[in-house]
Amino acid sequence: MKAVLVHEPGDASALTIGEAPKPSPGPGEVLVRTVAAGVNRADILQRQGHYPPPKGTTDIIGLEASGVVEEVGDGVERWRVGDEVVALLSGGGYAEYFVAPEGQLISPPPGVDLVTAAGVLEVAATVVSNLDLAELKPGETFLVHGGSGGIGTFATQYAKALGARVASTGGSEAKLAHSRAHGADIVLDYHDDWPTQLREATEGRGADVILCVIGAKYLEANVKALNRRGRLVVIGLQGGVKGTLNVGLLLSKQGTVSATSLRFRPAEEKAEICAKVERQVWPMLRSGRVKPSPETRIPFAEVRRAHELLESGENVGKIILEM
Repeated sequence: MKAVLVHEPGDASALTIGEAPKPSPGPGEVLVRTVAAGVNRADILQRQGHYPPPKGTTDIIGLEASGVVEEVGDGVERWRVGDEVVALLSGGGYAEYFVAPEGQLISPPPGVDLVTAAGVLEVAATVVSNLDLAELKPGETFLVHGGSGGIGTFATQYAKALGARVASTGGSEAKLAHSRAHGADIVLDYHDDWPTQLREATEGRGADVILCVIGAKYLEANVKALNRRGRLVVIGLQGGVKGTLNVGLLLSKQGTVSATSLRFRPAEEKAEICAKVERQVWPMLRSGRVKPSPETRIPFAEVRRAHELLESGENVGKIILEM
């Protein structure tokens, strides 16, 4: 089968399309013919050699994809050949076929085509699982960094649907306008002193929950922006892996800092998260309370361009590779 391969870590030119063995489903697994795959920041980190897959997982990049069931392994009960599915993966999405555990496949959202659906599940699973961890409550203030990206666009809408007041950061007026259009109550230019501006906009309180894709670079600023008993959840490393932390300030706020990775969770946990997304988020999409992010569709053969666009910071919404 054709797949995107990385022989040596590097920039987007390290991505090549070559031949790889077609996988076979084991017990409890499903083989899917790929229709489309979502492109994520974690894919860039893996290409660069900074985010290796879990032990025993394919080296082929790709954490989410959609497609049609080609074959089912022993013990699979829900799926049949020909079923349309979306998948949460530990790897393998950038290929003509992929294998996934039965529980990490769910039906596409009602009324959403398979290409768009390829960019919904990983985002939804990330946001839902982490806002559950942070115990976001109605009436609280929620801050998401990168509000115009795939995670940020979904998180803004989902937090609003949960009854939260939403703030988001962005680096241009167009991106701030995007966040406003998707429900953000407060928009903050990250070139400015956004922690102070957030506190001013919230009568000195700050954020009860912060979802951060930046990592080390924003660690101290995030703690400064927290409300008393605020919860910071770090899910990305765009700003590096080592930072400084004023523990005294964190202590004075009785705040908490958590860091999570969806990719390395056990299959059972992923299956539970996927089931909750199907149960809770898909009805929101059907009713229009939450809408899929704006998307840029790029042909599979132009995977380098997809990575370059994501790295440029110019993209708004989700990038999807079409097979």
